[in-house]
Amino acid sequence: MGFRVFATCNIGDEALEILRQRGYELEIYPQADPPGKAVILKKVREGIDGLITTLRDPIDAEVFEAGKGTLKVVAQMAVGFDNINRADANRYGVPFTNTADVLTEATAEFAFFLMGAVARKLWPSERLVRENRWGAWHPFLPFLGDEVTGKTAAVIGTGRIGMGMIKKCTGFDMNILCYDPVFENEEFAGHIQEVMDMRHRYGLQKQATSIRYVRFGEALARGDFVSVHVPLLRAGESPTPTYHLFNDTTLRQMKPTAYLINTSRGPVVDEAALARAIKEHWIAGAALDVFEKEPLPADSPLRDAEIEDRCRIFHHFASGTKETRLSVDPNVGMAGRCVQALMDLLEGNYEGDRAKMPYVVNKEAF
Repeated sequence: MGFRVFATCNIGDEALEILRQRGYELEIYPQADPPGKAVILKKVREGIDGLITTLRDPIDAEVFEAGKGTLKVVAQMAVGFDNINRADANRYGVPFTNTADVLTEATAEFAFFLMGAVARKLWPSERLVRENRWGAWHPFLPFLGDEVTGKTAAVIGTGRIGMGMIKKCTGFDMNILCYDPVFENEEFAGHIQEVMDMRHRYGLQKQATSIRYVRFGEALARGDFVSVHVPLLRAGESPTPTYHLFNDTTLRQMKPTAYLINTSRGPVVDEAALARAIKEHWIAGAALDVFEKEPLPADSPLRDAEIEDRCRIFHHFASGTKETRLSVDPNVGMAGRCVQALMDLLEGNYEGDRAKMPYVVNKEAF
């Protein structure tokens, strides 16, 4: 079909081959590191029709101006789009897409695994064995972990991934406190309560459990695990901003035995405050998959050796499964959905009505 597309990284050979088979002219940035804005501007000025991006790529008025009259779509391989200036995209009339839904379960299960990893002290235990420091078996030395089963999970943000997390917590007989400043999904919570009641009634769990929506302060004060699933919203962007939602004040509201889990967006947590909270034992520990700056800087306070055993840090890996990242099925994989979104826009699917295309984010512009 002759469309020209530049991808800022290889999103998967099979997915890109779909475009090649349809006659697309593709150029893929060959390095693992992001290309940098200067490279993106150069490619856009050359008259490409489509741009495939990730969260690493800054896309704003400068990019849209460079592609004025030629750039028809920015297809983002991520559920988030913090890197894309929505107002600029709307002003230039350029639709951008994302890959929501397909990474829901992968991200939710990773958040759940993080709870177990940090609470049951998996890394300190493995390091003990690997460094040949494991002596005689002892009932409580050199350390003990905390059980997840039967505890209280505070789920902050009950959108798709938050609901996925809730489903998994239900299977571990957990009480669940929900907080969402925008929408309280009482219907979903009601269904989960029915499942909890049935599990207890048939003896599948010993204790009765419950789920309910509460205020933010109560969620923090009562949660044994506080799991964060909110979008990044800065002051002025929303009446309920989430930038540094977890800070000196809010972290002090958590129990000293509680753990913070973040798989949402890095800037939702003030990392300096979190490091203090762990070091000074305001909370028991934390596990994070996202950071204020990525990759995590060498001088980050989260790297402090004093909190190493209680602070698990991962490489933005929550959706990192073969199925979720690479499947060419748009109902399964991010790569497949990214490519389908690109084709919808360039090939004029849905009768060319961009507002009807399922993966377009800024529908309001059309």
